[in-house]
Amino acid sequence: MKNIFYYDTEIGRIGIAEDGQGITNLYLENKLSSEGMTIKETDLIKEAARQLEDYLSGKIEVFDIPLSLKGTEFQKKVWEELKKIPYGKTYSYKELAEKIGKPTAARAVGMANNKNPILIIIPCHRIIGKDGSLVGYAAGLDIKERLLEIEKPNTKNNLTS
Repeated sequence: MKNIFYYDTEIGRIGIAEDGQGITNLYLENKLSSEGMTIKETDLIKEAARQLEDYLSGKIEVFDIPLSLKGTEFQKKVWEELKKIPYGKTYSYKELAEKIGKPTAARAVGMANNKNPILIIIPCHRIIGKDGSLVGYAAGLDIKERLLEIEKPNTKNNLTS
């Protein structure tokens, strides 16, 4: 059984869901839903919310919370690699494909990125177009830009290709 709880943050209302093992989803305002879940603020959800608030205020760069990922093996591989992208750094889809040993799979990496159920904590916002443009983000490009701006004070223009 999944639990979900909602919080108002500086980037809008979010829902954080967990299954007793780890965080399963982070929903932003445009995707909020509690279908099939119990609305309950568990200790795990509360800790994820605290870390999220600390991230948004620039107090932490890395999340330390258990995750419970559901997806294909390829998706999980992409999501695990996303977690390795350093705070304040951006990669292109092609670079991420190369990191997972599939240099011709940029499009498939993009699709896996699109299916990331735990936005922000699994930092898919750090993936940008090869030309440095902000492309595709489930919560909208304005949120993606805001997340990258949070990380920017500690970095310079850092597109790696």
